Amino acid sequence: MTAHSGAFNCRFKDDRDNPETMKNIVILISGGGSNMAAIARTAQKEAWQAKRGVRIAAVISNQAEAKGLALATSLGVVTEVLSHRSFDSREAFDVALMSRIDRHAPALVVLAGFMRILTPGFVAHYAGRLINIHPSLLPAFTGLNTHQRAIDAGCQVAGATVHQVTTELDHGAILAQAVVPVLPGDTADTLAARVLTQEHLIFPQAVRSFFERGGAIT
Repeated sequence: MTAHSGAFNCRFKDDRDNPETMKNIVILISGGGSNMAAIARTAQKEAWQAKRGVRIAAVISNQAEAKGLALATSLGVVTEVLSHRSFDSREAFDVALMSRIDRHAPALVVLAGFMRILTPGFVAHYAGRLINIHPSLLPAFTGLNTHQRAIDAGCQVAGATVHQVTTELDHGAILAQAVVPVLPGDTADTLAARVLTQEHLIFPQAVRSFFERGGAIT
């Protein structure tokens, strides 16, 4: 028998390896999923699961044809589809969607191009853990067609905002913003492309900051 002194050569299981203590993110998409991918790639690059006990548990889309589903799969993320067309009302869809989301016990629900207006019951259910990105410098230009509206208004700058979701459309606490110039000759498409590059930076940062604050919006 050999005697050993000092530390044993073994690794005790860290709580962050335990699925029951993991902080789960669920991301909702409707289209291409580029912001979702930016978050997932940042999570992989920065090893959120190993270092922070944070993982993307699922990407859920209301559109079966959403290109972001294949993109999520290529990044190793579980995907699900729940079509809103299968439900008679917005309320019925949101109840079913909550059930799907809650299977993953989310610490945070992220709207990344999810093109649905959510019911008050849904928003209340995820109060304090539901965030969205909007392609304007809120509180300016809530709603749709933000880039053309910024150009038409003669704005010299535009941008994007990550914010807490409330029952009032495109309101709630501002968590991060990025500013880009509006250039002479800009179209809605060229401005949108410039803003999108910044969305891909600030959205992952805002998600990371949420967990750095202990999973709270302040």
